[in-house]
Amino acid sequence: MKQRQLSWPGCRANCWLIALLATLTVAEVAALPFLFTHLRPQINWTQLETQPWVVEEQPRSIEPHLELVPHPNRTKISASDASDAEFLQRLANQTATSRMLWNDAGGGDGLVYPPFVDRALRLLNLKQVAFEVENSLMSQVTCTACRAGAGMIQHQIQSGKTDADLIQMITDYCTNLNIQTARVCQGVAQLFGTELIYVLKRVNLSPDELCSFVIGDGCADVYNPYHEWEVIFPPVPKPPRLADLPIPMEAAPFFKVLHISDTHYDPHYAEGSNAECNEPLCCRLSSGRPATPNAAAGKWGDYRKCDTPKRTVDHMLAHIAETHKDIDYILWTGDLPPHDVWNQTKEENLAILKETVQQMVEKFPGVPIFPALGNHESAPVNSFPPPYVNQVDISISWLYDELDIQWRRWLPQSVTHTVRRGAFYSVLVRPGFRIISMNMNYCNNKNWWLLLNSTDPATELQWFIYELQSAEFSNEKVHVIGHIPPGHSDCLKVWSRNFYKIIARYESTITAQFYGHTHYDEFEMFYDPHDLNHPNSVAYIGPSVSPYYDLNPGYRIYYVDGDHDSTTRLVIDHESWIMNLKEANLYGYPIWYKLYTARAAYNMKALRPSDWNNLLNELTNNQELFELYYKYYWKNSPARPTCDAECKKRLICDCKSGRSHDRKHFCAEVESKIDQESSKSWKSWFYRGLTNSSEERTGDTATDGDNPFDLVIVNVGG
Repeated sequence: MKQRQLSWPGCRANCWLIALLATLTVAEVAALPFLFTHLRPQINWTQLETQPWVVEEQPRSIEPHLELVPHPNRTKISASDASDAEFLQRLANQTATSRMLWNDAGGGDGLVYPPFVDRALRLLNLKQVAFEVENSLMSQVTCTACRAGAGMIQHQIQSGKTDADLIQMITDYCTNLNIQTARVCQGVAQLFGTELIYVLKRVNLSPDELCSFVIGDGCADVYNPYHEWEVIFPPVPKPPRLADLPIPMEAAPFFKVLHISDTHYDPHYAEGSNAECNEPLCCRLSSGRPATPNAAAGKWGDYRKCDTPKRTVDHMLAHIAETHKDIDYILWTGDLPPHDVWNQTKEENLAILKETVQQMVEKFPGVPIFPALGNHESAPVNSFPPPYVNQVDISISWLYDELDIQWRRWLPQSVTHTVRRGAFYSVLVRPGFRIISMNMNYCNNKNWWLLLNSTDPATELQWFIYELQSAEFSNEKVHVIGHIPPGHSDCLKVWSRNFYKIIARYESTITAQFYGHTHYDEFEMFYDPHDLNHPNSVAYIGPSVSPYYDLNPGYRIYYVDGDHDSTTRLVIDHESWIMNLKEANLYGYPIWYKLYTARAAYNMKALRPSDWNNLLNELTNNQELFELYYKYYWKNSPARPTCDAECKKRLICDCKSGRSHDRKHFCAEVESKIDQESSKSWKSWFYRGLTNSSEERTGDTATDGDNPFDLVIVNVGG
């Protein structure tokens, strides 16, 4: 049966602004928001929206949007705006200067700095900083770089440098220290620099506070009252929770759902171009000629830092349309443009949006598609000003208005107001079943605008609570979709903490969550904040279409409990499909195949939160099962690295942590178990090594009952 409705490394993209936030120090391109290339007029931060936005007065989708279509050949499967006003008024009244790491030592020309900075720039490992930012693996090295860079820019702002001077200084340092090529440095400085400088001029935060905000628990947990806030719940008692959710009925009607994420379509991909360029994105004519035949970009894509060619996107969509003819609806969780984030414009990103929407319409006519906004759709990347930033040249309306036009191909008119306000919406799919699409860029800690005021941007979470409470009153079940997973390190800690509380409060209403952004095939767990032994939700993180980088292209198919009297609306099972990129380039033709089915691969009786929690325990204790998970996590890529104990701890902890920057709270027990197993393995290896050494030295001298380890000690001691 069919049901119609209406209507995810991310931060991996590029990383030199924190590597520039380390010289200046200067950070990464994909991780920090881009800045416009022209100077902007002063914003009147006391000018609020002319019309106050009241959640309860907005239109709601109350008519089922998905029509049932029979599939006879289908086989069964076993804060509010007042807080903005208050903050902006306080901001306007501030006269104090920013707190600095140091005082102006000599006034200089901006290129001579205090000894601390000179030492920091010499000692910082900029390549490590770039790697950590690109892969969202922050350590003290990146934290130190961030503090030095933030303090440096604040120092220069306080000394009276113009925006043009600061941007040129960033460009020069980036180029002279070989952080990136000259054109990338110039593009990063122009795009990022303007916006970053603009925001830093208007906040009264120390480098410690800034970097704790951006990096999170990798940079200490600095308390900042300006960025501490709580959502408000209605005075409605939480329904009694069940000991465990029921297992969906076998052979019951279901929805077949396609999940596509992180396409990163590159219209400038060129087969045979240089795939080993020294820039964040390669495989373009502008990347130059390959130095060796092996450095040439493949026909269907490349494992190196290259995005998806048009022929690969077209082939995948044609394959899906032919192989999965009974798709009921599609989840499309964002990141459409490529990773050339130093070189993007609004016009080009809008063109990619329109082209990819048209592709989806043509390949899946009549199939409802539920989109979510990625962090790459904006230009500059990660730049999503809240609604109170409504001046024409910096407002985000250029994107949200076009999203409304394009998404309305699938979504009802009732979503227009929230899409144009904040790119989020709620749609009733079937009676008793609703999909809510969240704009996760308001939790993106690389969105510099949140430094001005992070309190529930666009009132999104308060609106989310209203939608969930209305759904609870109406006995509806809800699926939540978005781009950045709420437990990912790219999600702002205070936003993630509030979101986690919302999931816990409405655990009987929310039956699944779906995200992208990471490019990997994984999941995240949610628990009752007051009882970590009670898992209450699971977030499915779909694989990327883009091979960026070291990955095979992939997509997901979900089977969701459908329309019947006992429906749970839980995910019954899911499949991950991939294309082996190495073989496609070798033989000239791609073959898409099912990599695994979750329940069969992991021997799970169902996919309830409790079942996924049990799997996590198994992954911790069963190395063979973990290696299987690791293979699927990397989409069976031949370029995947080996995974040691630290890698294992990180991956399992990622699964445990639906709340960002709180790994100590969730992961201590898991890390202890893995450390114990690792210690045992090391001792066993050491023991075997000594035993073999003993036997080689003593020949047949050891008799029955002799302890080889004792012989080793004697031999070594002798």
